[in-house]
Amino acid sequence: MILIFATHNDYKVIELRKLLPPEIKLYSLTDIACHEEIPETGNSLEANAKIKADYVKYKYGLDCFADDSGLEIEVLGGAPGVHSARYAGDQKDNEANIKKVWKELKGKSNTKACFKTQIYAHIYNQSFSFEGRVDGKIILESKGLGGFGYDPIFIPKGYDKTFAELGEEIKNKISHRAIAVASFLSTLQHIYNK
Repeated sequence: MILIFATHNDYKVIELRKLLPPEIKLYSLTDIACHEEIPETGNSLEANAKIKADYVKYKYGLDCFADDSGLEIEVLGGAPGVHSARYAGDQKDNEANIKKVWKELKGKSNTKACFKTQIYAHIYNQSFSFEGRVDGKIILESKGLGGFGYDPIFIPKGYDKTFAELGEEIKNKISHRAIAVASFLSTLQHIYNK
């Protein structure tokens, strides 16, 4: 079975391939020679995921899914949220994004945050939406070399290490993306076993 993941982000594709069963062949936008940057103009994670999935479905006619993830910080009213990748500007600079978060949190004691992933899928002419969420807190120093994005400053609830320190094996079991993908996989298996 072939599925298109509507992303150019190699990290996400690698992460997802490890979570999917081997009978599902996962391809990125680059793999299908779609080099356009699909505009994420939605005002929510779900809206952005739907925009990307719709683009692939209607332009290429392929079964596909897209995700959008964001970091929501309680004391910042849910920011950076839908703007997580471009929080410090359109260059999508992870380090600059982290520094902006720290600047916004300066002098605030509440660092509660959550990561959310929203998946939108078109499979066998049906549409589905899935959400994954992991609660935790932001720390004011970077720790760990793994992961990407805000992983070095996010400690998930119940742990004392950042996503970047925990390593892929643990992160792939507990992350917001893993939770959303688990729901997605459960639905996929249900569809294909009919």
